[in-house]
Amino acid sequence: MSTGIGNDGRIGRFGWKAQNPSLLIFSGEAYNVEMGITSEAFPIERDETTSCQFATVLNDVTPSVNKIPAIVNFANFQRFLAPPTPVSNFGTVSENSIRRGRYQFTNVGCALCHTPQLQTGHATVAALRGKPVNLFSDLAVHQMGPGLADDILQGGARGDEFRTAPLWGLGKRIFFLHDGRTTDLEVAIQAHSSGGNSQFGPSEANSVINNFNRLSDSDQQNVLNFLRSL
Repeated sequence: MSTGIGNDGRIGRFGWKAQNPSLLIFSGEAYNVEMGITSEAFPIERDETTSCQFATVLNDVTPSVNKIPAIVNFANFQRFLAPPTPVSNFGTVSENSIRRGRYQFTNVGCALCHTPQLQTGHATVAALRGKPVNLFSDLAVHQMGPGLADDILQGGARGDEFRTAPLWGLGKRIFFLHDGRTTDLEVAIQAHSSGGNSQFGPSEANSVINNFNRLSDSDQQNVLNFLRSL
């Protein structure tokens, strides 16, 4: 599902919980939460202890003459990054293995949420308008069960709900899942499966993981090879 943001009804697409409706707001939150830098987007200090309040004005504001706030520059940097480039083979992994893995990725149902391609809308920037985006995500929020739940509520997402993580660039990652709990890609896949309990319902991915587990060992490895090629 898609989640609304606060009380204004906008659809969120950025952040683990799709809690931010725009890249600018996402950048402002990152500056505030990760680095403690206040801005016009997030003017409240993370630590409101009186004795810790030394800055009398926001750390990052719109300059009065011909300059751009840091969070705007940060958002633009992310906006214009080139997408990751997948590979057709690597090491001892063949093109045929990757091709077979992509077929099984779709066949078992992974692509139902990790949508291989979306298209940008009518962006104001021509370079970003109507472009295919091979991100492997539907950018929607899904219920993932108590096994992955973090009990954090953000935007319209509950404690067991997460935006589908884009898989592009996965071959260059070391840690997986929202909390980086594993470096093992197969462990990350299995963690998508989780029965319900008294607090949270079962994961929406249970049937897909069951399908994956029914694959032969070689086809499971092909799926892993495909993911590592992204």
